[in-house]
Amino acid sequence: MPPHCDTMDGPVVKAAKLALEKGNVNLILPWLPRKGEDELKDAFERTLRVRKSSKEAKELADYWFFETAVRVHREGEGEPYTGLKPAGLDEGPVVPRAEEAIEKGDASEVIEFLSHTVEEEVQKRLDHALSLKDYDENDVDAAREYVEAMLELILYSHKLYTYMKSAGGHAAEAVHGHEH
Repeated sequence: MPPHCDTMDGPVVKAAKLALEKGNVNLILPWLPRKGEDELKDAFERTLRVRKSSKEAKELADYWFFETAVRVHREGEGEPYTGLKPAGLDEGPVVPRAEEAIEKGDASEVIEFLSHTVEEEVQKRLDHALSLKDYDENDVDAAREYVEAMLELILYSHKLYTYMKSAGGHAAEAVHGHEH
């Protein structure tokens, strides 16, 4: 996934901020695996105590809590924690469309965008393979180049199809041991 869950304006930090604002740890827990709940509940209570000390203590405690929440979230995904990323990073073209689809309850823009992208990518690979298809049968290097391009199209298409038919992303991880 492009930078998102580990950014200061991503959904995990947003949920952590809301949890602190409302004093309700349950608002961040859905973003974590069950096995990380106790650690985060402890961090939440410690953060609430420390933030009362001063403005500087509040800022530091909040940041530590955000880091803890994102780290535990990333561990639940089976991904390394590489630190909090700044707000405003490019999420790519799909994430905002998917988030908007959830808000609107309408996936048509996401479907259109993805369909167009798949069409372009498959066509590009096909065109490349076809441009190499009429090679001299005695030119082994040219034959290899064609086979590589042909396999690129076939494997790209197969992997895309397999992923589309799988549970995908977080859901696939949950099926295979990732607990959210």
